Amino acid sequence: MSLIKRMRDITVATLNERLEKAEDPVRLIDQFLWSTREEIIQAERLYQQYAGHTNHLRNQWLQAEQQKDKREQQAMTALKAGEEQVARMALQEKALHDERATQYKTLYEQSKQNVDELEDQLQELRSEYQAVYDKREYYAARMESLRLQQRLNARYNNQVPGGSPSGMFRRLDDRISDMELEAGSLRDLRRAGQQFINEASASMQSLQSTIEQELQQLKRKLEKEG
Repeated sequence: MSLIKRMRDITVATLNERLEKAEDPVRLIDQFLWSTREEIIQAERLYQQYAGHTNHLRNQWLQAEQQKDKREQQAMTALKAGEEQVARMALQEKALHDERATQYKTLYEQSKQNVDELEDQLQELRSEYQAVYDKREYYAARMESLRLQQRLNARYNNQVPGGSPSGMFRRLDDRISDMELEAGSLRDLRRAGQQFINEASASMQSLQSTIEQELQQLKRKLEKEG
């Protein structure tokens, strides 16, 4: 499961770096979303397999516990009936089931811990995907506004008479202004992408810290009630 975490760190770092140089940030974000969606699908499959395996281990553990209790009752019944040898055999079987229960319980607890960790990482992936998707829609709208503005400016330029020096310099001025507007907008977009990545990272760290504090409070409450 730690491998998934490392893969996500690398992916986010790569996105952050490439946004700084991207000519089309929306397209780059789309690639990131597609990659994240594929990882979510794979993680969900792994989660289902792990959860099924964990349930199997739990059933094996509980069955062994039941058999252990059953053999103990049989031993007591045999002793009451004066069948000491039968009681001894029942206790031997109880010891075997006790060992089996301990083994499966250990496996179950380890598997359950891994399932819980994978579930947390799945939730993190889903939250990250949704947050990036929401920002993607905003960036796409800004890029479309810029594109339409450029078309409007181009249409206006075509209507300006070009036979005089004033018309020539007017078109040149408009063209330079458009280029400055485009460069400034892309720069703002990249800065917004960087800010978003930083804010998302800080938000996730704060959320994890809050959850950990609440978990510790619940544990202390259980200890007092117990």
